[in-house]
Amino acid sequence: MSATEVKASVLHGAGDLRVQVRSLPDPAADEVQIAVKATGLCGSDLHYFRHFRNGQIQVREPLTLGHESAGVVVAVPATGSPFKVGDRVALEVGLPCENCELCREGRYNLCRGMNFRSSAKAFPHAQGTLQERVNHPARWCHKLPDSLTLAHGALVEPLSVAMHARDRSGLKQGSTVLVLGAGAMGLLCAAVSKVAGAKTVVIADIIEERVKFAVENGFADVAFTVPIVSPRPETIEDKLSYAQDVAEKLKALRVEGGNEEIGEVSITLECTGVESCMQTAIYATQPGGKVMIIGMGTPVQTLPISAASLKEVDLVGVFRYANTYRKAIDLLASGNPLLPDVQKIVTHRQKGLDSIPRAFDTAAKVKDEGGNLVIKVLVDMTE
Repeated sequence: MSATEVKASVLHGAGDLRVQVRSLPDPAADEVQIAVKATGLCGSDLHYFRHFRNGQIQVREPLTLGHESAGVVVAVPATGSPFKVGDRVALEVGLPCENCELCREGRYNLCRGMNFRSSAKAFPHAQGTLQERVNHPARWCHKLPDSLTLAHGALVEPLSVAMHARDRSGLKQGSTVLVLGAGAMGLLCAAVSKVAGAKTVVIADIIEERVKFAVENGFADVAFTVPIVSPRPETIEDKLSYAQDVAEKLKALRVEGGNEEIGEVSITLECTGVESCMQTAIYATQPGGKVMIIGMGTPVQTLPISAASLKEVDLVGVFRYANTYRKAIDLLASGNPLLPDVQKIVTHRQKGLDSIPRAFDTAAKVKDEGGNLVIKVLVDMTE
């Protein structure tokens, strides 16, 4: 078996990225070799870059980051491949065991044997996509239609998270939806809610420019800037009082030109992981509604469980996605008039492996040096 030398961005410690050369063998019988062309940076990538860990998950060996990716097939096995050289694909980078009960039920995102590129949870770590080429199982590659760009392909991964959250929420046409957090994930959650027929989508964030961006670009209908109080609430009673106050302000909002208040919402998509936002979500959601827990933030939180119980508000966990990649690609290619231009969330691009440290520095900011809003940073590896 022959091998190809490829360059890779490798994390050796907090903030310590180095471009190194690796030997990549020919693809196995069930694999294809892909030249990675577009990778979006995610919050988990940023945690690894800044801290050499993600929450309780410690990096134990040099790790290549990146998992929101698309590229071009450059090599296939001698026989039997469903792909040909030149095909453009989005990579679904989580590799489940496919044999356990959860996998058989179609909930492979929860597989205990999951090996996910750029995650340090499994050891040896599954190396990510911030490298020139990767070998990847053909089963987990998804062909892109000609109408979509490689940047679209890189957005399929976070869009899949949003679609999985929507599917688990059971969102019905005519629902009122609240999205907490107007970063890339919040914007995509708002977008798929509109496609699903939500009557009104409210988006809230502490950063005014983000919620304005969401409404001006068709991701949401109503923008709300969450007030920051000083001094910050410290006691549980003060924190819950603050959350209740924010919820009341959200319920009092009106769609521009409308006379009726929004009121309690059918579904809240919580994309921040911040304790006060989870508390607000419970207070803002109507009886019988759902709070979708999407943001991976504060690991231990104090929540008004009695308020959730008395209203029978379901708190529903969301972890990655399952069976959504093809649906996400089809949605992007559909021309659905309810879908905003999701490529607008890619606000910054950096070119090539050498630019990756700069890409991470940009991704960590709310605004760049020129005062422009930062939402999603894409590493462009096209020639």
